Amino acid sequence: MRILKLFLAGGVLIVIAHSCLADATIEGHVALPKTRTTTVVVQRYEVISKGGIVSIIPPVAVVYLDGTFPRPASPVTKEIVQKNLTFIPALLPIQVGTTVAFPNEDTTYHNIFSYSAPKRFDLGRYGPQDRPIPTEVFDVPGLVTLRCDIHEHMRAVILILQTPYFVTSDTDGHFKLDGLPAGHYTLKAWINSSTTLERAVDLQNGSVLHLDLP
Repeated sequence: MRILKLFLAGGVLIVIAHSCLADATIEGHVALPKTRTTTVVVQRYEVISKGGIVSIIPPVAVVYLDGTFPRPASPVTKEIVQKNLTFIPALLPIQVGTTVAFPNEDTTYHNIFSYSAPKRFDLGRYGPQDRPIPTEVFDVPGLVTLRCDIHEHMRAVILILQTPYFVTSDTDGHFKLDGLPAGHYTLKAWINSSTTLERAVDLQNGSVLHLDLP
């Protein structure tokens, strides 16, 4: 954020911009579930559903400032790409009202659908050359699981939030969430469909808060 100061010198208006750190930052660590997967150079994320619990492997967390905030003044569009018979990304956090496009970059057809309560839809079969690229607007908060009717192993998750302040942790659980408004909020970390950690936070202008969850 910049503050503009105006000076009149010799009949000339002089504008000087000063930087002002007005937004708050939260950084820290989320305790993620242990896995038996080995470390690889390029992580390939997978959505699994076991015992009714939807989670991401290797595990990551979506850390967000809970609250009801205004929707963006202009429409926002994100993408989940179908490539190498997988969804990229496998986990997409978005704010309520966001449009998601589903481009097909494979050499075969896909048929993306969801039976999740926040958004039920079926895009039908389409190939890489078909236009326009299918899109859906996600206007109800919650968790949406994506599938492909042709390739049943394909899974992805869209986490629809009522806040624009969110970030995905790395696979070690580290996160940094900045550009936050001052005030009293609840910081939450979504890990899977049955586990969301939370902590009350008080944010001051220009403050940097260090905390771990839990």
